[in-house]
Formats: sequence, C-alpha cells, structure tokens
Amino acid sequence: MNKKNHRYPNSSKDLSYTESPESAVGIPAIWHSLRQMGKYMDVPEAIKASLKMNQKGGFDCPGCAWPDPDDHRSPLGEYCENGIKALVEEATPAKADGAFFEKYSVEELSSWGEFELGKSGRVTEPMYLAPGATHYKSIAWADAFEKIGKHLRSLENPNEAIFYTSGRTSNEAAFLYGAFVRAYGTNNLPDCSNMCHETSGYGLSETLGIGKGAVTLDDIHEADLVMVIGQNPGTNHPRMLTALENCKRNGGAIISVNPLKEAGLQHYTNPQKPLRILSGGTDLSDLYLQVQVNGDVALLKAIMLRLLEKDKSQGGIIDHEFIKNHTHGYDEFISDISKEDFETCVLESGVSEQEIRKAAELIAEKPKMIICWAMGITQHENGVQNVREIVNLLLLRGAVGKRGAGPCPVRGHSNVQGDRTMGIWEKMPEQFLVNLDSAFGIKSPREHGHATVPAIKAMHEGKAKIFIGMGGNFVSATPDTDYTAEALRKCDLTVHISTKPNRSHLVHGREAIILPTLGRSEIDLQSSGYQFISTENSMGIVQNSKGVLTPKSTELKSEVAIVAGIAKSAFAHRDDISIDWDALSGDYDLIRDKIEEVIPGFENYNNRVREKSGFYLPNGVKLRDFKTKTGKANFTINRRPNLILGVDEFRLMTVRAHDQYNTTLYGLDDRYRGIKNGREIILIHPEDIKDLGMSAGEVVDVVSNYDGVERSVYNFRLVPYDIPRKCLGSYFPEANPLVSIHQVNPETHTPISKNIIVKIVPASKN
Repeated sequence: MNKKNHRYPNSSKDLSYTESPESAVGIPAIWHSLRQMGKYMDVPEAIKASLKMNQKGGFDCPGCAWPDPDDHRSPLGEYCENGIKALVEEATPAKADGAFFEKYSVEELSSWGEFELGKSGRVTEPMYLAPGATHYKSIAWADAFEKIGKHLRSLENPNEAIFYTSGRTSNEAAFLYGAFVRAYGTNNLPDCSNMCHETSGYGLSETLGIGKGAVTLDDIHEADLVMVIGQNPGTNHPRMLTALENCKRNGGAIISVNPLKEAGLQHYTNPQKPLRILSGGTDLSDLYLQVQVNGDVALLKAIMLRLLEKDKSQGGIIDHEFIKNHTHGYDEFISDISKEDFETCVLESGVSEQEIRKAAELIAEKPKMIICWAMGITQHENGVQNVREIVNLLLLRGAVGKRGAGPCPVRGHSNVQGDRTMGIWEKMPEQFLVNLDSAFGIKSPREHGHATVPAIKAMHEGKAKIFIGMGGNFVSATPDTDYTAEALRKCDLTVHISTKPNRSHLVHGREAIILPTLGRSEIDLQSSGYQFISTENSMGIVQNSKGVLTPKSTELKSEVAIVAGIAKSAFAHRDDISIDWDALSGDYDLIRDKIEEVIPGFENYNNRVREKSGFYLPNGVKLRDFKTKTGKANFTINRRPNLILGVDEFRLMTVRAHDQYNTTLYGLDDRYRGIKNGREIILIHPEDIKDLGMSAGEVVDVVSNYDGVERSVYNFRLVPYDIPRKCLGSYFPEANPLVSIHQVNPETHTPISKNIIVKIVPASKN
C-alpha cells in the first residue's frame, strides 16, 4: 500500500479548550476588532479604511461575498470582525521585501506555520527563485514578465499552461485574464469555485436554469422561514447574522441544520445596535437539527414525506398550482419519494423523529421560505444531489420566484461569483466565446479546459508545465496536499500573483516567481488617473470598489496591470493578436466597455456601476422564468448516499476556525468553539473518545485510505465536542492531506472535504 504522510508545522503545543459559547458577536467582537487594528495596523490608517469599507463610494471588503444593504449603511461600520481581520491582513505595515527573502531561505520559511507566514508582511517587489536556488531574489518587473512570456512562448501546446484564479480578483482583472488566456489558446481556467460552490451552480442550473441564488437581502428580512443548512455564518459570513436577526424581528423563524452546534446560529448580539447589546441580543434558531455528516438528503426526504402526508390529510401544504404551471417531473418525483421509508430516512439523518416533525410543522406553516447553504452541502461526492434535493423542497412549497422565498447559496470570497460571470470557467458557453472573439478579434478555443482537480492531475502527469495563480494559496486550499505539492514541483515554472507570502511560494516549480499586487483597500493609479474596480456579491449585485490607502510599495502593480504585462510578453512576437493591453490597463473603463460587449446584463456598464448602490444583474428565477431544457423548474430524483461505516471508522468534515478566512490565518484561536492556541485538533463526541479507549486531549494520528493509498496527518489533539456520534470535525487546511485527489463529485470535480472516511490511531513515535 502506498503511503502519504503529511506534517504541518505544529501550532498546538499550548492548546487549551473549554465549553463552546452559545452566543456570537456583541462586545467581544468589537474588542477583538479594535485589538487587531491596534496590533497589526497603523491606527490612523485603520480608522480611515474602516470608515470606507463596504460604504458607498468606498472599497469592497476583501473577505466574504455577503451583500451590503441597498439603502442605509451603518455609520459605525458596515463590516464584521472578520472583515476587519481581512483588512488588517492586507493593510499591515510589515513588509516581506527583498531583505526578508534574502534573510530566510525557502527551506527555513517552509518550517513556519501559515499564521507566521501571513504575518511576515506584504510582498513589496517581484521575487524570483532560480533553478536550484535556496533563496528568492528581487527581480525587475520587465525581467519577470520576460521570463514568464518566454516560458509561455516555448510551450508546444497552450494547454500545457494552467491559469488559476482566486475569488478575490476583480471583474476587470478576471475578464482581462480570461480574454488573454483564450487569446493564448486554452480554456485552462480553473478557479476556487471548482472546490466549493461548483456543485451549487451545477445543481441549480439543472433545476432552475441559473447557476446562482435568487434572493436579496430584503427577501431574507421578509421571509417567514429561513433554513440555514451546512453553513456557519457566525464565522464565515458574520454580517448574515444581522439579516437573520431582521427576519426574526419581523416575525420569521429560523431552522439551523449543522452537525456542530455553532454559536452564531444560536444567539446573536448586534454590535451596531447599542440597545440590543444592553438587552442581551437575539435568539436566532427556533429549531437546531444536528444532522450527521452527509445525512442531509435523508433529512430533507424525511421532511418532505411528512409534508406530503400532511397535505393529504389537510391540504394547503403543497403548492399544487405552482407545481402545475411552473414545474416539470413532479409525478416521477412523487413516485420515487413514495418508495422511501420515513423511519429509515430519520435514522440516516441522525436527527430525532420528534425534531423532524417539528421542522415539517414549521415549514408547513410558513409559505415564504428561503434555504441558505454553503460548503456543508456542496463538498460531498453527492453534493449536486444535495443541492437538487434542497430545490425539491422549495418547489413543493412554491417557494421560488416570489418575495421572501428562494434558494440562497452563500458564496465565500468577495468576488468569486463575479469571476464566474466574467468568464473564469473552463467550459464557458458558446455564445460567450462568440461575443469574446468579436470584441477582441481573437479565436477562442472551444475544447473545454481543466477544472482545479484535473489541472492538478495534469501537472502531476507532466501534461501541464506552467502554473500561474491569480491570488490564493493553491497548495493549501486544494485537496490531497502531498499529491498537489508533487504536481507543482513537476512544473517548469510556477507564478503567483500575491499580496503576502504563503505556502504556495515555497512549494514551487523548477523556477518560481512572485508578483506583488495591490490590495483591495489601496489606491489604484494608472495612466488615465484614479481607477476603481467592480465586484459581484452573493446576491448578484455589481458595485464599484475604490481603494483609499497609499500602496505599501511603489513597486506594487494592480492585477489588471499584471495581466496586461504577462499578455504583452506572451504575444511579443505575434502579429495575429492586436489587443492594446496598455490602453486597457491604463483605463479600466475600456475593459468595462468590452465586458458590456460580451456579457448580457451589463448594458451601460460604466454609468450603472457608478451608481452608489450598484445594480442587480438579471435573474429569471425571480420572475419564474426558468432557462432549463424543459423551460420549467425541474423536480429531480436523488438517492440517499451510503452512510455505512466500519466499526473503527468515522466521517470527518473540515471546518474553519473563527480566526481564519479560507487559508489565511488571523490567529490560532477559535473563540466560538472554545478553542485557544491550536489548530491540529479533532472535534469528537465524548462517548466516541471512550469507545476508542482514549482520553480527552490525547495526541493521535488520523488516517484515510482511498484508492489504495493511505494518507496520514500527525499529532492532532482529541477535543470533546457536541457533535453526532461517529462524526468528526477538523480544521482546513490542516486536514486537507487526508482528502484523496480522486474522491470528488463526478459532475463537478469538487473534493469531498466535508465527508472524509478516517480512522483514529495512537500517535506514532517517529
């Protein structure tokens, strides 16, 4: 049997833990925000930036994609604790300059933890790692672009290059990046969506004809019921708690569905409302269903069986008029679900029958229903089926295409949705490519490119030789860490467009280049003057974002300027490409003019994006105009996944701590789970610890076994926690080495990061 054994630099030597709190935000969040600003930023800059973040005419938070209110925005600060942490991370005065990289070798930096790397400071100048070198060295921008261009020009086939994108990239940079890559001759445009909400897009496109959600903030405020399933907004989208609070204060109810009892879904104290702080805040969840890991389809089926039963006895539960006029496949759906056994569904969900009946009662009473979800639903082998089953429940209730109702996949990074809209996808539809070709005078390839996991495999197999990453921390964000590291090391060149050092700079190809870019909060000055960018949030609103802080170095370039520089070098000796890269990078209005030519919904873009609150993109689902093959919303048939475990096996899901955003660590604590000063932990039911013959706090190894390969991580601590039996939680990215590169959703290649079958064994001595 092959073995892959991964060791992160250990950060849990002084770990402590207590019972997790049952309330989130409030005064502690204010204190922690102020502490972060005081510790890691210049105070005047911190105040200036915080007053402009998420404000009209200011800059978009570099954290999550939760929308800003259309009208009133809090003058006390339209941001959350983690938004401040994201700002502090990019606006730090610390610098990882040429002297820093001269002092620390790649080998030495590799021994640092993610937190230490992130806090080392902003990369202030281009850096180059020569073949066989031990240290990165400073390099001029012109020389860096020439090296990248020379490598791209030398490839036998454009498909030997991979062009990755992180969700923080602006609309303008993403669109220009996609145009460059397709002019170059490939659709190898993997992005972070491939690893998270790709299954949402696929499932929603099949069933409703659109790859994103169909609700607004006002819909959440007006909903009779919001179900939050597979999501932890208290950590990942904290401003969503205000929307849930507004729903509650308007008479709505909330059902939370999650294996872990999360503080942010139990009780919320709004830090923007002093009177609510004094009154003790708001209880959020009316019902909390602790589903077992991947028990969501079973739970949803049990709820729907109960709703169908109630409709037969009393009527008025199922929206038969909506189903008749706007849906397809209902009879087949009913025939299939009628064969399901209610008690089996209850058992496999991990939720009690009593609680399921309570959930069904609430849903039956509330005609305006929204279902929100995130990675707990999508990162499964059956992730698409999970999403489709959510849609089935909404369709039964007619909760689609009306105010206060609909599907709401909650996106992560602040422009991950915009990147996809702009064409960052390995298989964009034909009409987009036709329009792009017309706008730029190019011939885009029609062969589909690589998504993230296939891109990793292509590098590992030697079929791809150049990796260029626009943002992100690729090696830490992706599954099967050792395999991914091997893949990157097989490349001739790896390039990362980054603000700060991260682990991907240390897991490199034969040559490596770091290109430092402006942060979202920094002033972007180009040849035509002060530029703004635009982003699209989780609810389809496009808005402008204008930095306010002086850049940390005169050597920093914008993402747009970097894309243009690479493109000019790549096409240096080609007469068939006549794109004026200098003009486009000098005036972003020209890029937006091109976007308007290519993408429907962006008519009069440059004027509309200058409106204070931005503008909504078209969303046919809100009008019950379903762009599916049937022309209607589609019911689907989805099987319950196999949940059988071996006697000594567990289901492990990866989660984020409150002191992190994706792979960026703001600290080593997880305040909302009672964990302090450590990340190599396993959240486990106390009775499961006893059954293992182990004790709380014991150091263990964790092992997965897929496709004949045993994968291990070492020296993790057992932390007793309120979690269903035989289910485990562990932090991302520390648990990523356990995820097989081959275990993915078959439709989308999304890794199974929320459902890893593992064993816990005594800690090894080596």
